[in-house]
Amino acid sequence: MSTRCWIDGVAADTLPVLDRGLHYGDGLFETLAVKDGHIGLLQSHLERLQEGCTRLGLPMPSVETLDTELHTAAAGEALAVLKLMITRGEGGRGYRPPAETRPRRILLRYPWPEYPAAWSQDGARVRICDMRLAEQPRLAGMKHLNRLEQVLARAEWNEADGYQEGLMLDAGSRVVEGTMTNVFAASREGGLLTPDLSRAGVAGVMRRHILERAAAAGMHVRVTELSLAELMQAHEIFLCNSLIGVWPVAELDGHSYAVGSVTRQAQRWADAC
Repeated sequence: MSTRCWIDGVAADTLPVLDRGLHYGDGLFETLAVKDGHIGLLQSHLERLQEGCTRLGLPMPSVETLDTELHTAAAGEALAVLKLMITRGEGGRGYRPPAETRPRRILLRYPWPEYPAAWSQDGARVRICDMRLAEQPRLAGMKHLNRLEQVLARAEWNEADGYQEGLMLDAGSRVVEGTMTNVFAASREGGLLTPDLSRAGVAGVMRRHILERAAAAGMHVRVTELSLAELMQAHEIFLCNSLIGVWPVAELDGHSYAVGSVTRQAQRWADAC
């Protein structure tokens, strides 16, 4: 399957050079998994998009329009990835947003990534990134278009190095997230914890789903500041996002981890989306 692109609902592959998403990263995006025409966790994606638009002062496109365009792109696809970008649209030179904003919708459909089954079954190898995440509470949690920190972090290793993901810390050496994933840790007692994202990081919809399912199952759950030392003392560690579902961490910075019952339960929750 080749990549397809629609701009404001029309098939196109070019973007006006004055778009503020291109100039300033002035916008948001969502990455959605399509399986047998079904879009996983769609409501959570739209809710996060709405929250991000509100926080950026960006008019939210009609939910009905987005729903129609997303489902049209997903129809008949056994496996595919949709990437939805909302930019502030076109504007003149300078940072100040235009008085009248006309948001632009950019929707792309990509082939499904071919991740080896072993990464899900046996676990991933993860390294600690040198690149640190800046703290900015006003942007924390959002999936805004400025991903330069992740770009630089991901450039730190090649496929030949044997790592599947990199773990990112903030300026205070607290664990935040992976370059493309959220992180969870499980204690020997079965409790679950994940880093607080009020300073930096992306609040993933799969992370939200797992937190909700864990709480509903009566599991002890904590969203908290998490040091690297605390993470590495965990009994189980796993990563998640909308596309990979859940990957166990088999190795982190040379330390080995078991693929335990909490991780397997999280995988079942993810697979049910």
